[in-house]
Parts: sequence; structure tokens; C-alpha cells
Amino acid sequence: MSLPKSILYVAVATALLLLVPLVAMRFSPEVNWTGFDFLVAGGLLFGAGVTFVLIAQKANTPAYRLAVAVAVVAGLLLVWANLAVGLVGSENNPVNALYLAVLAVAFVGAFVARFRPLGMSNAMFAAALTYVVVTAVALFIWKPAGAAVEPWVGSVNVLGANAVFAAMWAAAGLLFRRASAGGAPQHRHLA
Repeated sequence: MSLPKSILYVAVATALLLLVPLVAMRFSPEVNWTGFDFLVAGGLLFGAGVTFVLIAQKANTPAYRLAVAVAVVAGLLLVWANLAVGLVGSENNPVNALYLAVLAVAFVGAFVARFRPLGMSNAMFAAALTYVVVTAVALFIWKPAGAAVEPWVGSVNVLGANAVFAAMWAAAGLLFRRASAGGAPQHRHLA
């Protein structure tokens, strides 16, 4: 499929997904999105879709494509959850900004690896490790003061949710490792 056609499909899928909260707003007062919410959600969904299309089209193995999908979903959910409710405490807890380091490690690692499977595997494992370190810093080292103090921050729910996110990055790493063992994409580099 051509790149413009793939991007058109991403745009249509994004619009269809945004119809869900738009329709829900008519039936539930608990769903109350602003125009800015739709703009941010649309940008995140479209950006994640285009990222997947651009990277996955260069692969010739299903494991590589699945790894890209898992990594893109992990990044999308990380940003979405952080903006919506926060990964540690509420979305207003300043410690949540540390999670941007996970995305930075994943992106920088991917570019340094030139999107080759083995290097992508290492980048995703590094992102998973960064996620664990950031969570440990957020829960046990960085102690917000004043209005930012949230007593429920050390709960089992916070640890469990963050463990799932870290596992997603590790799963992407394992899938890229599998793609590497199964034969790397030949002569098809992004950078």
C-alpha cells in the first residue's frame, strides 16, 4: 500500500476513534471533552498511527511490525495516561514529567540503531529500564512538597500500572530481538 493511502487510513481511523467521545458526550455528563481535548487526542492518535506506518513499512517480518505496534502503543498510552490521570498520583504531580525520559530513550535509541531490529531491541529494553528507574525515583526518591503531596502515590495500583507499562516496552524489545533472529530487513533503512 502506498504511503499517502496509508496516511489517509490513519486519518480516517483517527476521526472514527474521536467519534466515540463525541457521541458519549451526548449520553453521559461524565464525558466532557473540550475542543482542546479533541485536538490533543487527535494529534496523539494520528501521530502514533503515522509513526507506525513510517517505521513498519520498512520491515519485512511480522515480528518487526508487531514490535513496532507494541512500542507505538506503549508510547501512546504513556503520554495519554500521563496527560489524563498521571502515572504517579494525579496529572498535576510534577514527577510525571520524568516519564518523558522513557520516550526520549526510545526515540534516540531507535534513531541511533537506524531502525535495525537488534538495535531497536536494545532501545526498547533501555526504555523499559528507564521506565523502572523513573518509577522508582518518582515513588521513593522525589518527594513533592506543599500542594503537590499526594498520599496515595505509593499504592499497589500505581506500582501495578507502571509495571504493565514497563512490560510493554520489554515486550517490544523481545519482539525486535525475535525479528533480528529471523532475518533483518535488507536494504531498507529509514535513516
